[in-house]
Amino acid sequence: MAGLTTFFAMAYIIAVNPSLLSEAGMEWGAVFLATIISAIIGTLIMGLVANVPYAQAPGMGLNAFFVYTVCFALNFTWQQALSMVFICGIINIIITVTKIRKYIIKAIPRSLQNAIGGGIGIFIAYLGLLNVGIINFGSGVPALATLNQPAFWLFLIGLALTVVLLILKVKGAILIGIVVTALLGIPMNVTTTSDTISFVDACQQLPTTFGAIFTSDGLPSLFSDLGKLPLVLVTIFAFSMSDTFDTIGTFIGTGRRTGIFSDEDEQAMDTKPGFKSKMDKALFADATATSIGAIFGTSNPTTYVESAAGIGAGGRTGLTSVVVAICFAISAFLATFVSAIPFAATAPALVVVGIMMMSAFKEIKWDDFEEAVPAFFAGVFMALCYSISYGIAAGFIFYCITKICKKQVQDIHPILWVATGLFILNFVLLAII
Repeated sequence: MAGLTTFFAMAYIIAVNPSLLSEAGMEWGAVFLATIISAIIGTLIMGLVANVPYAQAPGMGLNAFFVYTVCFALNFTWQQALSMVFICGIINIIITVTKIRKYIIKAIPRSLQNAIGGGIGIFIAYLGLLNVGIINFGSGVPALATLNQPAFWLFLIGLALTVVLLILKVKGAILIGIVVTALLGIPMNVTTTSDTISFVDACQQLPTTFGAIFTSDGLPSLFSDLGKLPLVLVTIFAFSMSDTFDTIGTFIGTGRRTGIFSDEDEQAMDTKPGFKSKMDKALFADATATSIGAIFGTSNPTTYVESAAGIGAGGRTGLTSVVVAICFAISAFLATFVSAIPFAATAPALVVVGIMMMSAFKEIKWDDFEEAVPAFFAGVFMALCYSISYGIAAGFIFYCITKICKKQVQDIHPILWVATGLFILNFVLLAII
């Protein structure tokens, strides 16, 4: 049930990702299959190797950066952009094997970890509201949209239904809410099948992206112009920073309070050689998925924050991930019907899970200003910026500022200094390019 809940909460990526990447000149059907294949492989590794309930697929935000910044603004070809994603994956594998990512997690103060957990809650609830369009930015100021669309009413019905089911402690409340809301959307003409490419046609297009990074238009062309080398390195750095800290934020935000990643698991990361702990294995699974996705032809696969929906439904083991992977495999043949699940049906699930996750905020001493400042930026800024990694960056920066002002520099972990410096460097470089 948790696996089905996670899948339906993130199934939109099956249609959205190819639609977005096709703007850069990639074949829709090829990206459609690459999206599904990378999701299956990454999620299976997460479930079977790490035994944790997280799903992976090409990340929203990273795919927009791929198209609008890398391809359109910086004038790289999609083959070159895929090559950067592949290198980003290799970098993430290296920093995972050397346990750098693990040490980053351990270096984050507990107050910031709680802030990230609560912030993920705000972010995922905000994501649900934005997906359905009930927050309107038409006038330049965020406001509640005029409730004159059937999708808005369907969302509100689904939200009320899901809340009631959860209050009554009905088993499978979130999944039931998604399914019933989607069915109610049929007579309201919100749940509709869309025209999409056939599975056979998609298979015929896949060779256009599969292995494209190893052709002359991929990795070789990326480094052929030494004048563009600094720009290439900056872009890869930006990819890697966002991918790394999105994953770290998701794991911290959803795994701690649920017991998926426990303190004992952290201790195992230090006492056991190799990849023995769940956290080690989960980080490795996430790192390998990025390069796999680039080989098949899609932007960075990453651990999905929508996994929180399945965790909220009770998912605690890799069985959840295996079910998600199976659903993705089936969806390759049923894309028309899977893509028919509207945002109005899945958004309520994200909102209620976000509410659940905000309980992490109660562990923060909000009456202590020096703790409240970095916690605010880590917890709230990620939703306002629509980026988990930017929220973490702001939290790190203000944590360092508060400790410097209090003359408690010795409390700042060396890794936190380095991570904060890299974030600042990333912002400067992005401003320059």
